[in-house]
Amino acid sequence: MKSFSLKVPAIATAAGLCLALAFAPSAGAACPTCGTVTDVKTVKKEGEGSGVGAVAGGVLGGVLGHQVGSGRGNTAATIVGAGAGAYAGHQVEKNQKSTTSYQVIVKMEDGKSRTFNFSKETSYRVGDKIKVVDGKLTRQ
Repeated sequence: MKSFSLKVPAIATAAGLCLALAFAPSAGAACPTCGTVTDVKTVKKEGEGSGVGAVAGGVLGGVLGHQVGSGRGNTAATIVGAGAGAYAGHQVEKNQKSTTSYQVIVKMEDGKSRTFNFSKETSYRVGDKIKVVDGKLTRQ
């Protein structure tokens, strides 16, 4: 009789373990659209000059340089003014055409990394738990 009483708790324990395993969430049940923000980057792209800024700056610089001195000094001032104006105009045009974008890098629960680009600064920070809904980030 003693051996029977020891078997009942062992059988009950094994049955309980089987039930626990049957109702435990499986490893494959991870959320495929969920993840964690791992990095937020600011990406600055320098603009390219088309030549319009350089031409406009050169003309303006030449006109202003022509106002200085007379004779050969006037010619030199016109040339220097045109060169400086062209350089300044080119730089202004490049600065106006430069862009800044923001990248949010997310490590998905399935192990893949995804990058989301934004034209404006975002409030996402490293460690934020997110979910991707219709291709867009949302907080969990």
